[in-house]
Amino acid sequence: MFSEEGGFLTTSVDAVVNWARSNSLMPMPMGLACCAIEMMGFAGPKYDVARFGSEAMRFSPRQADLMIVAGWCSHKMAHTVRRIWDQMAGPKWCIAQGACASTGGMHRCYGVVQGIDNFLPVDVYIPGCPPRPEAVLHALMDIQEKIRAEQSVANEAHDLSGLVVKPTDEERRLIAA
Repeated sequence: MFSEEGGFLTTSVDAVVNWARSNSLMPMPMGLACCAIEMMGFAGPKYDVARFGSEAMRFSPRQADLMIVAGWCSHKMAHTVRRIWDQMAGPKWCIAQGACASTGGMHRCYGVVQGIDNFLPVDVYIPGCPPRPEAVLHALMDIQEKIRAEQSVANEAHDLSGLVVKPTDEERRLIAA
């Protein structure tokens, strides 16, 4: 690739892929309680989430790569949320929005899961009750930084649950050959 001055621009496949992934996140809203109102504000025109490439909310798990879980989650709902998470294609990321999604919040009772990280891998936690849309934007930028810092698309793979699977030395040797 040539630059305007006639020189070459160099990069790696990882940098290009990670840049494209980080700037085209398709969030799936999982509004379970009052934090979902602030998540709707995050998607509104005032905060212009389109500048981060995430303006298109996807309501199908097969089209989304970022799940935003907003609000407290009951044990009955946890199975459904996990099933939706399993239907999302990898690589995928998760944001726990609010104190209730992160730790159970003020709902210290037997019917509420004390943090969605008990059944989902969470990448970013947003504190607050409910957190402001600016905090959700900050979490989105944190996810983008995390994606840009990923090492290699060839050196890791995701299993069906979204967990990173490291290749064996034999698989690395085959990739390098």
